[in-house]
Amino acid sequence: MKSFTAVARTLAAFALAAFVGAAVAQQTYPSKPIRFIVAFPPGGSTDLVARLVGQKLTESWGQPVVIDNRPGGNSVIATEAVAKSAPDGHTLLLTTSTLLINPNLFANLPYNWAQDFAPVTTLATTEFVLVAHPSVAAKNLQELIALAKSKPNQLNYGSSSIGGPTHLGAVLFEMLTGAHLQHIPYKGGSPVLTDLLSGQVQLALQVPASVIAYIRSGKLRAIAISGEARSRSLPEVPTFAEAGLQGFNAGNWFGVIVTAGTPKEIIDKLATAIRGVLATPDIRDKLASQGMEPLISTPDQFAAMMRAEAVKFAKIIKSGNIKLAN
Repeated sequence: MKSFTAVARTLAAFALAAFVGAAVAQQTYPSKPIRFIVAFPPGGSTDLVARLVGQKLTESWGQPVVIDNRPGGNSVIATEAVAKSAPDGHTLLLTTSTLLINPNLFANLPYNWAQDFAPVTTLATTEFVLVAHPSVAAKNLQELIALAKSKPNQLNYGSSSIGGPTHLGAVLFEMLTGAHLQHIPYKGGSPVLTDLLSGQVQLALQVPASVIAYIRSGKLRAIAISGEARSRSLPEVPTFAEAGLQGFNAGNWFGVIVTAGTPKEIIDKLATAIRGVLATPDIRDKLASQGMEPLISTPDQFAAMMRAEAVKFAKIIKSGNIKLAN
């Protein structure tokens, strides 16, 4: 039987090895190109945020950050790919609130968001602007509400997916106003915008980044924007509250998660690097110009936010009786 001293030496050796291993992992990370998976098509706001952050990390680390767009399945396809990746910090997922919405829509997801992932940090938040094709007769929010109520299910709107953040926002709009609209789900925000510009879709909740240019050119009409204050990128557009609709709290956030089991030292190094990126004036200005605001958090703060958001979305989906087969 080993003596107490021998056992203590063995434990100390293991502890030292673990400490040295963690230190080496932190120093050598990243040791190869990083794959930054995005669950939506190129051109949307999620893709934009990924590319802004990815480029800065590439410049800082000297290792390329490759954007990997994997749309479809309400972001399940992309999320599953990260869940199955090696827990070494070289595969990232730019996630949104869809991560927390999906458990309320799918009975058998191939992952468990609370168990299979580790939060790194939030990146940014964005509000939703309600836009209409110019063919829609309503010029402001009150006119739109009156028009929609006078023609139940005759006005349609597009969303990035069933149960996605823009869909939930539209359902909340219907619940608050008593209007009934026809929902047309898509696979991402970019296809919605394409059909909105052509007039095949009449209304949509979009992030400002996607529609600012079209609003200013007159190709789309801005009705109102969510949030407590007007957007710096669209100061002429009233908030829903200013336009007479209280309680419309909708928007989206962007964050980075990795596979569970990724060493804490790597997560902390990654989180610190991303927070540094978000603090740079040019990134903050680029986000602001697209109607976004940086949202900096620690891994623990991000985890707490996700837990609270999961409860909120579960309540909205249950109240709105939202199901995949709409």
